[in-house]
Amino acid sequence: MSATRRGRSASAASATTRLPTSSTSTREECATGNRSVISKRRSKIQGWGVFATRPIPKNKRIVDYAGEKIPTRESLKREARYLKTGRIWCFKLNSRAVRDASVGGNIARFINHSCAPNCYTHIVRDTIWIRAARNIRRGEELTYDYATDGESGIRCRCRPGCKTRL
Repeated sequence: MSATRRGRSASAASATTRLPTSSTSTREECATGNRSVISKRRSKIQGWGVFATRPIPKNKRIVDYAGEKIPTRESLKREARYLKTGRIWCFKLNSRAVRDASVGGNIARFINHSCAPNCYTHIVRDTIWIRAARNIRRGEELTYDYATDGESGIRCRCRPGCKTRL
């Protein structure tokens, strides 16, 4: 069973999405420049969530999904433990490596899943960026599609009556 987050990639986010390019695309820029645009608080979707503290423009890098980089084999062992508590902390970087946000993670691990998300993921080398899929309003909860295989059996809570399994 695998419930590793794969996220919805930049290419899947929109056929017309054009990502800005920059020679200053660093983890530090995100951590220092965007920390004040998001905050963690209780979510109507599930447990904790991450919310915009001011408007966020489409395609803006919001935060990186941090965590220990581990081999895929190790992630399968850890996922089995996490799923017993209804959590999905592992995010697939590629076929060989995964980020485990339960170890060394940041606020991004609290971004909830939605079947109609306002964010998407963009993997650049070993960094998983959470980006705005559209303009996001102040106070709006950030969400992205975890793109799991559904085998965990965890029920999606993005809206009343959603039948998706994560």
